[in-house]
Amino acid sequence: MPKITFVEPDGTEKTVDAPLGVHLHTVALKNDIDLECACGGSLACATCHLVFPQEIYDNLPPSKDEEEDMLDLAFGLTSTSRLGCQIPVTEEMDGITIHVPKS
Repeated sequence: MPKITFVEPDGTEKTVDAPLGVHLHTVALKNDIDLECACGGSLACATCHLVFPQEIYDNLPPSKDEEEDMLDLAFGLTSTSRLGCQIPVTEEMDGITIHVPKS
């Protein structure tokens, strides 16, 4: 099971086990990461906004137009921002660090 480190808005780092195929917003919620996920993963908000390292971002599945529209509403948007509800955990994510931006 991949281990992923989330860096919360206050700088706290939490390394968690992330089951393969589970979306990152679910991993965050089940591990008490400071991520809101207001719409429950229905792609109706941007509260599960995460910032990825460039090398991981480059290998994520392409974003859909709906995700891009929601990201336009995200606070602290970066060039490597994605919504956690759209990103399933893969083996390649083992050992990565993902940042949760301030909201």
